[in-house]
Amino acid sequence: MLIQKKLLCIAAVLFSSYIQAQKVEFTQYDLPNGLHVVLHQDHSAPVVAVSVMYHVGSKNEVVGRTGFAHFFEHLLFEGSENIKKGEFFKLVSSNGGQNNANTTQDRTFYYEEFPSNQLKLGLWLESERMMHPVINQVGVTTQNEVVKEEKRQSFDNRPYGNVVAKIVARLFTKHPYRWDPIGSMADLDAAKLEEFRDFFKKYYVPNNAVLSIAGDIDVEQTKALIADYFGPVPKGAPINYVKTEEAPITKMIVDTAYDANIQLPAIVAAYRVPGLNNKDAKTMQMISTILSGGASSVLYKKMVDDKKNSLQVGAFNYALEDYGAYIIYALPNNNTPLNSLLKDVDEEIVKLQSSLVSEEVYRKIQNQFENNYVTANSRVLGVAENLANGYTFYNKNTNNINEELDKIRSITREDILAAAKKYLQPSSRLVLYYLPGKTAQ
Repeated sequence: MLIQKKLLCIAAVLFSSYIQAQKVEFTQYDLPNGLHVVLHQDHSAPVVAVSVMYHVGSKNEVVGRTGFAHFFEHLLFEGSENIKKGEFFKLVSSNGGQNNANTTQDRTFYYEEFPSNQLKLGLWLESERMMHPVINQVGVTTQNEVVKEEKRQSFDNRPYGNVVAKIVARLFTKHPYRWDPIGSMADLDAAKLEEFRDFFKKYYVPNNAVLSIAGDIDVEQTKALIADYFGPVPKGAPINYVKTEEAPITKMIVDTAYDANIQLPAIVAAYRVPGLNNKDAKTMQMISTILSGGASSVLYKKMVDDKKNSLQVGAFNYALEDYGAYIIYALPNNNTPLNSLLKDVDEEIVKLQSSLVSEEVYRKIQNQFENNYVTANSRVLGVAENLANGYTFYNKNTNNINEELDKIRSITREDILAAAKKYLQPSSRLVLYYLPGKTAQ
């Protein structure tokens, strides 16, 4: 036993040293046109990630014209004045790279990963996307069909594919988070070409973007290349971001939604919680891990292993910039009544609200979060994205990437109890019965 304890102590010291060694060094500055640039030099492998994060997502859309931000995720691969239609992906793959993009409610993220000798190509591609995109009716029509097919495959024809959309539509009544980033196909069909061009001119500008580059680069040479490729991009008009405030939920919302693609019903309990820049957002994420983070979590052990009344149970904090949605769900086994599942979930929530989690559970969760931190920064693309996230979402604090561990370690068992008590109240939640059926709701 003594030997085992010594080995555990040694492992803890080594792990701690490894964690401390993960500090990410970076250089940051602004171009005259407002583009924020972040550079991270890492010579451990001959690769480089070139990324641009635009601070625009579905929350910047308006009623009747939803889906624009996600649509531009696709549209800006159509080509530019100097890149022929359909050539963007070919240029990347033929030069040993890979690329993609994704859109959330709050931002759109484009990236390429290349052998480091192709840094110039990555910079040129992203500068072309920003300065010379071709936005014409042919491209709009083409990508409209692409987005419709994506919606069919990923949402409309996929079991439980629309459950999050059903949740947020009920949790939010005023905020644009109430619609899903993929938006309405009817809205996209109705939009005129000039509306797409206006959306681009407003949001896809250098002063609303972060160019984040990580990998095998020479910093001074990279700065010179950035000045050449991005310096000529004209600055856009200032963008005034205003958070739409939601009134607190003071009475439980109970509702039903239907899904023709499922055979098993599900029950969901969802709560509106603070945005990702609030300490409680990370605390709620820890609570998710306690409740359903793996086979040893309390809900899994109780409902899947012991009582066998659930096929699946989960909890997660859907953290966004302005607000978050804390979601707990369960799928029944052996025709277990949905309300019985909710009762089991509520019993575990009450325990979190009534007493401190054990030191053993607390340390385990801390270790899991630290491991996730290391994993997230193990690739140059992850570093590039996390650097951009810090500047975009944490009050222009690019160094947030190096502060995450301290934030995790600062969360106490008392914080976990307080957050559970504050946010996981029956009177402030949505209970959604998600049932098989064809009724549109």
